[in-house]
Order: sequence, then C-alpha cells, then structure tokens
Amino acid sequence: MTEPIVRTAILSLLAGAACGSIPFGYIAGRLKGIDIRRQGSGNIGSTNVQRTIGWAWALPVLLLDIAKGLVPTAFAQPLGLTPALVGLGAILGHVFCPWLGFKGGKGVATTVGVAAFLCPKGLLAALGIYLAVLAATGFVSLSSLLFACALPILTALIYRHNAPLLAFTLGVAVVIMVRHWANVRRLAAGTEPRLGLWLKLLRRT
Repeated sequence: MTEPIVRTAILSLLAGAACGSIPFGYIAGRLKGIDIRRQGSGNIGSTNVQRTIGWAWALPVLLLDIAKGLVPTAFAQPLGLTPALVGLGAILGHVFCPWLGFKGGKGVATTVGVAAFLCPKGLLAALGIYLAVLAATGFVSLSSLLFACALPILTALIYRHNAPLLAFTLGVAVVIMVRHWANVRRLAAGTEPRLGLWLKLLRRT
C-alpha cells in the first residue's frame, strides 16, 4: 500500500519539475543574443527580463512561467498524479533549474500558476496585497515577499481544515523568501531597484 503512494509522489514531483524547469527567461535572453544570468540581477525571471530586454519579452516570459505551474497542476489528477506535489515540483524545477546548474528563478510567477488551480480564492486575495504594495512602493521584491507571507495565512482562513494545502503554501512561502534573501539585504541597504514603469509614472505626477 505504501509503495504505490510513494511512487505516485515521486512521479508527481518529477513530472512537475520537468515542466517547471523550462527556463523561459533564459531562452528569451538567448533569442536576443545575451545570457540573462549575466545581466541586471542575474535572475531568469520576468522582472530581470523586463529590465534587461524590455516588456515585449518580459510579458511572454511571465505568462509562460505562470503556465508551467498551472498546466501540469491542472492535468495532474486525470493522469493519476497528485496536483499539489506536481505544483510543488514545478516550482522547485523553476527555482533549481537543472539545465542551468540548479540556479533558476525565484518562483513567484510559477507559484501563481499552481495556486490558480489549487487555491484560487487565496491567490486572488494575496495578489491584491501584491498589487497594493507594488503600487505604493514600486518594489517587486517587497511585493513578492509579502505575497509569499500572505498566501498561507489567507489560504488557512479561506480553506479551513485543509492541512495539505496549508502545508503546500507554507513550503512555497519559505522557498520564495529564501530566494529573495539578497533582495532583503538590498532593501535594508536602500539599494534595491524599483520597477521601471513605477518610476516613469512617479515622474509624471
């Protein structure tokens, strides 16, 4: 009885990781003739893509990073896999990309995709906090950190007595916060860059 459960869990994580490990930000950089890891913050996520090669590339990267969390999670159950573990695998595959020396993105966009299927109400509430903080400060990193902190709290309030879902959101929150440690240090030092669009809007007001 235990062996099939373990097998399903391992297959779920591996399937999710295979989808999540596609480094769309890195691919976008290569299509523009650069290594995105050597530009800006060195991250392969959409924020660094936007700062380095512009919104025309960043928006598709953002949508694809969301999709590689949403699609495998949504199709997990019909394939006999565990959705939460597939989603976790997708996030870990993105964060620890095996094709890039286990160095990937920070996991926020892929988390949005996974949470859109697993806990959509909690996600919408957490995204409200993300957008409010981003509008007020212009810091993507701070918005992401508060999103990560809010998601498990809101999930616990909305989806009561759902321990697996709470465990998933708590685990993802830890991953996102650890991946943003360098941003936390820059925020504390006052050297963290703000979103370029936010600065343009600020100058116009």
